[in-house]
Amino acid sequence: MMEVAVMERTDQKPAANAAAVELSRVTVRFTTDRGSVTALENIDLTVPNGGFLTLLGPSGCGKSTLLRVVSDLIQPTSGSVKVLGGDAAAARARREIGFVFQDAALLPWRTAIENVSLPLEVGGRNARPGRRTPKELLELVGLAGWENALPHELSGGMRQRVSIARALVNDPKLLLMDEPFGALDEITRDRLNEELLSVWQETDTTILFVTHSIYEAAFLGQQVLLLAARPGRVRETVEVPLPSPRHIEQRESVQFIELAAHLRRVLETC
Repeated sequence: MMEVAVMERTDQKPAANAAAVELSRVTVRFTTDRGSVTALENIDLTVPNGGFLTLLGPSGCGKSTLLRVVSDLIQPTSGSVKVLGGDAAAARARREIGFVFQDAALLPWRTAIENVSLPLEVGGRNARPGRRTPKELLELVGLAGWENALPHELSGGMRQRVSIARALVNDPKLLLMDEPFGALDEITRDRLNEELLSVWQETDTTILFVTHSIYEAAFLGQQVLLLAARPGRVRETVEVPLPSPRHIEQRESVQFIELAAHLRRVLETC
């Protein structure tokens, strides 16, 4: 059985013993007009609490499907799923799972802070004592002073920051991110990569992050899970030895270049 190993922490965050996500022999099949399609096959995966796992693989390998299984949006055909020590449905009901999509999907008539506040309004509850307020979350993602801006007044990168703040407003223990920076220019994407790592450090949230970028996967993750396609299955799990805190300049190091080259060689066999 292949699983994501718990690496020794180098980022000064306290190590946790329990797993945030545990998948055992998870298979997902869909029925289409062309017959049965296997999106994921026998996926074994363990992600530690407070970990940062990036998922990398060719189109059609099931990266997004895996996130949806973890978030209880898709039920597996077979296998078992545990999230935060129990059923994924229970974790979702407790609002312990946040989800960030590639499209920020902000309501155009609501300001930045009103978009961040929306999950609290829909749930009919206020931020509990000790939890970051929508204003504090906007400050956390670098949008202090933009609280009253409407989405059309914000750049693409700024809209994604609002989306991240909105996903964090319920103080989730698990944050799932499905190519959130894929549509952004390279400079903005690099900046948000660094800021996301800062948010991760600040919140102690476990993150599963889907990307098509080798460099993004290697820079962000403690581990990189490489998936092969047709059907989606674990090809390899790679530990990332880069020290923390991380900075974009580390991508010019020999260590990073060798890591990225290895990931590329694996992808070419997927």
